Order: sequence, then structure tokens, then C-alpha cells
Amino acid sequence: QVQVVESGGGLVQAGGSLRLSCSASGRTFSASAMGWFRQPPGKEREHVATMRWSGGSTYYADSVKGRFTISREKSRNTVYLQMNNLKPEDTAVYYCKASRAGWGDDYWGQGTQVTVSS
Repeated sequence: QVQVVESGGGLVQAGGSLRLSCSASGRTFSASAMGWFRQPPGKEREHVATMRWSGGSTYYADSVKGRFTISREKSRNTVYLQMNNLKPEDTAVYYCKASRAGWGDDYWGQGTQVTVSS
């Protein structure tokens, strides 16, 4: 059984910063990639940032490039999302996705709310 737990959401004013954390655990879990998605109110879920575990390559949505940074603690299967210069349009539920190496399956966290006020 794999568990994915996020933390760090909250309410912040435009221009502020937040840091999200996500840890994946389970006896059979070893990450191939971990990343963040978000679902704004009334919209579909969209990709925000992903990090490949082997090599550490990162991928960002154009809308967050230069403002958000994804990082990791590899040995702890933990990924972070540092969000700077937040904008009201960043308001969303943020979900962590953990991809399991060798199995080809993905696990999602429960989501954490980020609200940016103008």
C-alpha cells in the first residue's frame, strides 16, 4: 500500500510565498517521478511541475516558470514546491502525484488548498 501525503497550503496575499511538501511511503514504493498538479475552481486539473527521480530533470508549466521551484529529498521520497510571487490565478487545490518505479502506476495525495488574495 502506498500513501501520499501533502502539506503546506494556505491563504496568502498576492506576491507572497508558500512551500508545499509531499511524501510518499509504502513497503514497495520507490519513486520514478514525483510532481504537482492543480485544479483551479471550476476548471480541470493541470500540470504544474514534475521531477524525474533518476537524474533530477524538472519540467514546469509555462504559467509557473521562474516563480515555482520543485526540489526533493530523494532518500525520503519527498518533493517540495516552493511558490514565490504568487498570483490570484494560482488559487487551486494542489495535488501531489507519485509514480512508482518498476510498476508503472501512479498515486495521488488528497490535495491541499492554496488561496491567493488580490
